[in-house]
Amino acid sequence: RMGKRRCVPPLEPKLAAGCCGVKKPKLSGSGTHSHGNQTTTVPSSSSGPLQNHQHTDGNNGRENVSDLTLGPGNSPITRMNPTSGALSPLTRPNGTANSTKNLVVTAEMCCYCFDVLYCHLYGFPQPRLPRFTNDPYPLFVTWKTGRDKRLRGCIGTFSAMNLHSGLREYTLTSALKDSRFPPLTREELPKLFCSVSLLTNFEDASDYLDWEVGIHGIRIEFINEKGVKRTATYLPEVAKEQDWDQIQTIDSLLRKGGFKAPITNDFRKTIKLTRYRSEKVTISYAEYMASRQHCFQNGGLHAPPLYNHYS
Repeated sequence: RMGKRRCVPPLEPKLAAGCCGVKKPKLSGSGTHSHGNQTTTVPSSSSGPLQNHQHTDGNNGRENVSDLTLGPGNSPITRMNPTSGALSPLTRPNGTANSTKNLVVTAEMCCYCFDVLYCHLYGFPQPRLPRFTNDPYPLFVTWKTGRDKRLRGCIGTFSAMNLHSGLREYTLTSALKDSRFPPLTREELPKLFCSVSLLTNFEDASDYLDWEVGIHGIRIEFINEKGVKRTATYLPEVAKEQDWDQIQTIDSLLRKGGFKAPITNDFRKTIKLTRYRSEKVTISYAEYMASRQHCFQNGGLHAPPLYNHYS
């Protein structure tokens, strides 16, 4: 069952997208019956990201996105700026997004995010534009902290944005405006991990089961009990890291999207599902500092970065 492939996600009113997971929440049942009061229930919000890294869209079209290693809770919200179809799909010789060849995402993108956040927190001028590609992609920036990599912020967009401005915008939005968390501080920098995800290969699924756990990210649209259209999304890694099957993932997404009524199989069949793939890279603050060591005066952590490594 292959869905209809699209190069770009559907154009919509300005939306933000959030997609995060929860840390091994226990979902009730096998997924074939209603999950009326799941532990993954997430209050819907339209003004910002929710607690934990789950994603939901609010009434204003904003949707939160966070990575998957968090506990159950609300999802972050992100703005989606519709574009005129400028998304460039990532091509692979073998047609998969998991190929190690020709990846667009790079560790330098995470370093740039750290640069942007560092300069903001210390009041330095923003860094010059980086050298990596400025092609437009839907993207997400995720911050995690500590040895257990707890989610600390995650927001992104399903609309293609030029990477230089898109990463700068969502670096600060995910770090400072994820409503599930307080803004990141200078003191937290040494414990942070930054992930950049670029979304590709959007396809309309034939039904709510037309996707693969660990391969596809999914974005669902549904009409809630009040007759309002809602959306919610999970990045590809979420379901796999949570050990969820397809039904558990769908039901968790519905709860994240604010659906409070019992979930029946007939209702699941009304969901419109879009599947996609992503390229992701993650680096730690220590790795960032090592790559930028020559840019800091006397090795001091609080000296302003020098951006001679950028063009």
